[in-house]
Amino acid sequence: MIHFDTPWLLALLPLALWPWWARAGQPVRNAWAALMPRDRASDALQRLLKGAAVLALALLVLAMAGPYRPEYTVERVGQGAEIVVVLDRSRSMDQGFSGARLAAGVARPRGTGPEALDYYMSLSPGRSRDAKGKVARRLLSAFAASRPDDRFGMVVFSTLPMRVLEFTQKNDVVQAAIDAGEIGRGLSETNIGLALLEALSFFDDRPYTGSRIVMLVSDGGDHLDPATQERIALAARKQRTAINWFYLRSANSPGLTAGADDPLGAADTVPEHQLHRFFQSLGTPYRAYEADNDQALQAAIDDVNRLENLPITYLDTVPRRDLSPWGHAIALLCVLLLWGAQRLEIRRWA
Repeated sequence: MIHFDTPWLLALLPLALWPWWARAGQPVRNAWAALMPRDRASDALQRLLKGAAVLALALLVLAMAGPYRPEYTVERVGQGAEIVVVLDRSRSMDQGFSGARLAAGVARPRGTGPEALDYYMSLSPGRSRDAKGKVARRLLSAFAASRPDDRFGMVVFSTLPMRVLEFTQKNDVVQAAIDAGEIGRGLSETNIGLALLEALSFFDDRPYTGSRIVMLVSDGGDHLDPATQERIALAARKQRTAINWFYLRSANSPGLTAGADDPLGAADTVPEHQLHRFFQSLGTPYRAYEADNDQALQAAIDDVNRLENLPITYLDTVPRRDLSPWGHAIALLCVLLLWGAQRLEIRRWA
């Protein structure tokens, strides 16, 4: 259906009929017309030109009324999933991967303070200079571009989560949201618990139409308190959501599996191990990918791309479309036709 911004202008439409009864311009002296045979071609041409004038005026009135087709939704079926990307924006994501080669003769600082950050950002040329966050955003951009049927949402977080993108399959919007994660520098703290709760809330009050995935891209773990663990577990089971953790290993990290079987329980003090075991206990699908370089992260994303290709049904919103340019364009064609006929008009007999 066609709607109008200013529908009261449609009351001017009857004025468009004025050319139909308008008289021609200056007459040309000729013999008595009754003596001449009827010229059906001239009569048809006259009706054509008057019709063009009527159409031009009617279209101009319609264009001034602001016609548009309102937005509407259409159901589409594809292969993919509903994916919420949870991207870590803490300061440690500005460092390189653990596979970086250290500068010879330089002592490695401990901790995650400014000295450690400056050190890891100034390693030898043999190291890839791209930070983990930059590599992750580049690979996520390629991943999103290769999956046109997926619906993506996005949360960035450090101390608090920030909801930057609601579910959409518009690739331009997804790419802009991923690029926006590069603006500025993150804080030193990481609160994965709040970020996961924010990501799981994307599925609240949504019909289950296909696979649901939370893609956590982070280089650190978090000690979750029991209340937060219970809320995450309840939301993950209620929403039937799979969790994929892309763990970008830092230089000082022991990894997700190193020391996990320590009989003294030393793994309990490592946030990554604690979070990894919590995800394993949720009872929902969970996969952990440990990446210490960009090739490993690419392999992990390729694995998700291969596995998550089940049918998905979603509602696509077709945006509003302005129709007034069509009225102006067709009216212009009519005016050009009338102008051409006027240029060919005979003013007097030779």
